[in-house]
Amino acid sequence: MEEIMLKYVIVKERGIKMRTTYFANLLQYLPQEEQQQLQQAFGASETQIQALLEVFPNCPQALVDLLQDVNGTYYCQHGQETICVLVLGSDLGDYPYYLKSVEQIVKDYHDKRETIYERYQEFLAYVEVDEKINMHVPINERLCFADCMNNGGTSSLYIDFTPNEAGQVGQVVRYVHDPDSFEVIAASFEDYLQQLIEGDYEFTAIYEEEFE
Repeated sequence: MEEIMLKYVIVKERGIKMRTTYFANLLQYLPQEEQQQLQQAFGASETQIQALLEVFPNCPQALVDLLQDVNGTYYCQHGQETICVLVLGSDLGDYPYYLKSVEQIVKDYHDKRETIYERYQEFLAYVEVDEKINMHVPINERLCFADCMNNGGTSSLYIDFTPNEAGQVGQVVRYVHDPDSFEVIAASFEDYLQQLIEGDYEFTAIYEEEFE
C-alpha cells in the first residue's frame, strides 16, 4: 500500500498551507468558498489526539493525520471561523459526508452503548448486517468518524475494531437508514481513503452547480 495517505505535502498554489495528500487533492474539486474554509481550519492538537487515543487506542494513523490537518468539518469552530464542508464519501457514490472532530468522536463514544442486535431485536429480519460485522458489540465501540449530509440521520461511517471472524480489525462500516443496513465498504481506513482518491472524489458532485 502506498504511503500516499500518511504523507504531508505542501501545495504552493494560492498560498495553501501544508495539507495531507488527501486534503491537498480534494481542494481542487471544491468551490472557492469551501476551499477557503478548509484553508482556515485548525488541526487537532496533541492534547486532543491523546484524548482520542485514550478512547480508541487503535485509531489508524491515517485518520489521526486527517484530524491533525482539519479537526472536523461539521459546524466545527476553528479559531474565529465555523467550518461546514462535506469532505468524505462512501460506496453510495456522490453522497457526501462530514469529517467529525475529535470532540464529536469522543462524545459519540459516550452516547451510544446499545448493540445492533439490541437496537433492532424483533426487526432484525428487515435489517441487512454484513457477515463481517459482529452485531453483539456495542455500537459505541466502533469509531464513528463521519456523518452524512443529513446530520448522520441517514448514514454514518465507522471504523470497526471488533469484527466477526470473517471480518478484519480496522474495517470501515457504512450504516444507512431506511431500509437500515450495516455494510463493510473497505478492509481498512487507508483502503477507504484510497478508494475515494481513485474515484476522483465522486461525492463532490454535489458542488458541481457552484462551478457553473
